[in-house]
Amino acid sequence: MGDTSGAKIAMLDINKDNISVDVQRDTGFLVGFGIEVPDLTVMGSETDPRVIGHESSDANPEGGLRAMETLLAKDPDINVIYTINEPAAEGAFQAMKNAGKEAQAIIVSVDGGCPGVASVKSGVIGATSQQYPLKMAGLGIDAIAAYAKDGTKPTVTEGLSFFNTGVNLVTDKPAEGVPSIDTTEGTALCWG
Repeated sequence: MGDTSGAKIAMLDINKDNISVDVQRDTGFLVGFGIEVPDLTVMGSETDPRVIGHESSDANPEGGLRAMETLLAKDPDINVIYTINEPAAEGAFQAMKNAGKEAQAIIVSVDGGCPGVASVKSGVIGATSQQYPLKMAGLGIDAIAAYAKDGTKPTVTEGLSFFNTGVNLVTDKPAEGVPSIDTTEGTALCWG
C-alpha cells in the first residue's frame, strides 16, 4: 500500500465473541499494519481512526457480503479490507463489486486453502496468509505416537508457546521487502 496514513480499514471478523483464533488473526493484522492495539486479547480495543469498524462475517460469503455492506454504509471510501478467511473475502469482494468499488480496495485474508489461492490468482483477494494444517495434523499424530510409545512430550518452537509449522504470504503482486510466494507455488502447497 505504501503510505498507510490514508488507509480506511474494514475488519471482517468471525463474530463478536472474542474467539482466540479470531482475536489473534485480527490483532496480528492490525499490529502488522502498524496500528497500536492496547489489549491483544480483545478485538476492537484499538482507537486508530483508520479502522472504520469491525463486523461479524460468520466466516462465510453471505456474512462477508453483509458485513462489508454495513461497513461501506459507514464509509464508502474503504480501501483496505481484512477478512478472517477467504470465504468472508469472497463476500466482501461481492459487496464491493455490487457498489462498483471492486478496484478501490485491497482485500487481504488468512488460510491459504486451494479455493483461497484461486481467489488470489483471479484478483478477488490481493494476498492471503497460507497456513499448513496437514503439517499441523501430521506433527500432532507424531507427537501422540511418541507420547504413547515412551512418554516423550513435544517441544515447542524456541521462543514460542507452540510448534511453528510456518506460514507464507501468497500474492501475485509482491511488495518490496515483504517475503511472499506467488499463486503457482501457493497452489502447489495449498490444501482443501
